[in-house]
Amino acid sequence: MATDGDQRDGLRVIAGRYRLEKRLGRGGMGVVWRATDQLLGRQVAVKELTVDDSLSDDDARLRRERTLREAQAVAQLHHPHIIVVHDVVEDDGRPYIVMELIDGGSLADRIGRRGPVDAGEAARIGIALLSALRTAHEAGVLHRDIKPANVLVEAGSGRVVLTDFGIAQVAGATTLTETGSFVGSPEYTAPERMSGVRTGPASDLWSLGALLCATLSGESPFRRDSLGGILHAVVSDEIRPPVQAEPLLPVVRGLLERDPERRLGAAEAELMLRGFLETGAVTGGAGTAQGTGVASYTPTQRDVPWPPPPEPAAPPRPSTTRGVLVAALLVAAMAGAGVSAATLLFHGGGSGTAPGPGGTTAVSASNLETPSATPSRSATTSPPSATPPTATGHSRTAPSGYRLAQDQAGFTLAVPEGFTRDPQGERVFYVSPGQTFRLGIKVSEPQPGGPGGVMRRAAAEGPSTNPGYHDGRVTDTTHAGHPAAFWEFTWKGFSAAEGPRHTYDLCWEESGQLYDVWVSAPVGKVREAREYFDVAVDTFTANKA
Repeated sequence: MATDGDQRDGLRVIAGRYRLEKRLGRGGMGVVWRATDQLLGRQVAVKELTVDDSLSDDDARLRRERTLREAQAVAQLHHPHIIVVHDVVEDDGRPYIVMELIDGGSLADRIGRRGPVDAGEAARIGIALLSALRTAHEAGVLHRDIKPANVLVEAGSGRVVLTDFGIAQVAGATTLTETGSFVGSPEYTAPERMSGVRTGPASDLWSLGALLCATLSGESPFRRDSLGGILHAVVSDEIRPPVQAEPLLPVVRGLLERDPERRLGAAEAELMLRGFLETGAVTGGAGTAQGTGVASYTPTQRDVPWPPPPEPAAPPRPSTTRGVLVAALLVAAMAGAGVSAATLLFHGGGSGTAPGPGGTTAVSASNLETPSATPSRSATTSPPSATPPTATGHSRTAPSGYRLAQDQAGFTLAVPEGFTRDPQGERVFYVSPGQTFRLGIKVSEPQPGGPGGVMRRAAAEGPSTNPGYHDGRVTDTTHAGHPAAFWEFTWKGFSAAEGPRHTYDLCWEESGQLYDVWVSAPVGKVREAREYFDVAVDTFTANKA
């Protein structure tokens, strides 16, 4: 990401609601601001489309449409690892996208500051992104620009968030590529996209394979000193994953299969990475693609059916790597009609050298804090992933928008205004209207194994108690100096109408009692859920007899 501390244009209010306060980053399509939603009193990220006076009216219209398409594409996606779009507004004829604010830098920032990550962390990042891509692909959305600069890592929690769907393709929509201009980051672009033929979910998976290599080694395996060198590496050279990728080699090789029909699918790749985290080894993957120079996994069918756009059939793919290379070079040559070769690499920035780990300059909703920084309580509007709450004591003060509930079951905690009490046996619930959010509390006697044993037994029963249970993780921790365990998981909800949900759960022992507090919410509302959870845990006190 390109950073810029100039705030001379800050403190503007757009659409009568969003106060732009600090410029966070600049990319080829716009500027991202830290802003305050004055109506709801929360921090947000606002992406502003930059104006290029050199563009014709038609080109300017295309850029506005692209920004709106980004918002529309992401707004229909609900997943913990996909950026949340809150609003799309226009002010003085210019469109703005209002998104959740992620307190933390991009994966490219992290690699640049702290170097590559180990195989376990790379697998964790890969699993998050594969899960996000499966959701996007099932909704008919291609990202088309997967790279480290478009992946955010939340400070303190490590939550991985896929962002910047600026060149996303929605099934049935016309894309910028189809109008004559190549868009994307060559180091992370699949060979079939460079050839100009119609592409599907497999192209995003190639990009993820290159991203995993960059995450493990510090750079894409296709990085070269020139655009022509990059194109040749992508479509023709022998693919040589970095030595650091050895522990995950079957996955990397499977994703970097030049034939999209033989490329490793998202479901298979995710399963293999999960297996690595559990056993320390990757199993699966077989076969070698002829003429590609890289071993690959050969699935029997694609794991995500892609709905093709209602357009004429695409031209046949080149049958040789030479044909692909020629087509790619033609695309690069013709790109001058809409974007230069330098812009392909640098989005208008950089000198004559190849880009760093992030590829092209990118726009991301980040406050550029170092990944190790710990966000303040006022910044806990984004949900940590598999990270215990960090409360150090109890508070009897209810934050704005909350009320202290002194429950007859023997405890007091802050619950959001409008939540109503709903006791169910030994559990007490406080629920929002329509039960969108469910805050649960249970007080019981200590059990064998302590909080960790309780949570692990519950996690083992997760598939039977929570339909569609997945991504469950239990972490031993402490709460206000007491032994505790944190459990987080995703599930599909109790009905199709309810939809997929995410749960945060903390269990701890205190004064001879076992306390359990949890919050459940739709996956598209995990930020609010994590805030409700943190406030409940921080303000929870046992009433004295």
